[in-house]
Amino acid sequence: MHCSVTLEGEELWLMAEKAVYWPSRRCLLIADVHFGKASAYRSLGQPVPQGTTTENVQRLDRLLSALPCEQVIFLGDFLHGPGSHASGTLSALRSWRERNCGLSMTLIRGNHDKRAGDPPADLRIAVVAEPLLMGPFALQHEPDAHPSHHVLAGHVHPVYRLRGKGRQSLRLPCFQLGLRISLLPAFGAFTGGYAVEQDDGQQIFVIGDQAVWPVR
Repeated sequence: MHCSVTLEGEELWLMAEKAVYWPSRRCLLIADVHFGKASAYRSLGQPVPQGTTTENVQRLDRLLSALPCEQVIFLGDFLHGPGSHASGTLSALRSWRERNCGLSMTLIRGNHDKRAGDPPADLRIAVVAEPLLMGPFALQHEPDAHPSHHVLAGHVHPVYRLRGKGRQSLRLPCFQLGLRISLLPAFGAFTGGYAVEQDDGQQIFVIGDQAVWPVR
């Protein structure tokens, strides 16, 4: 399920899979996949879960199967670090790219991409510096204000704490839409989160139970 919003006159779909779909451009926006993060940690001897790349790829496949998509734009941090170039990770990505060979793909370099290096050339992902200007939006990794365009960015991995009765609470990934800067949640399955608040001029949409919900 998704939640449709209008931002700068453009319809955007906030997807429960932690991505944004831009219908008029047939474009999928994804922030902070951090492919190979678990393998990078394992290469350092850290006991971390396996299968995160497979989970990320499966969610991407579900999105691309469900949406009339012509291009995918990654808002930074495609690979986590130098250890992300493990053979298993790259093999999974090559298979995924082959299944989606007709799609245009672009990566806006994030801070982890600068350390990890660009994706292998055979993945055919164009790599550019931020900002990438499209329509009214500046597509970026870092959530820094742009002088003329509304910023759509990642990097922060926003989460929001829903509070219930007493000490009950839920910490959920979220979209944070602001007046000039809006944040996408981290797409990656093995990522942390930074708690954000709903301040004046901002709206929070949390992701839970396979749906997107506005925080009132």
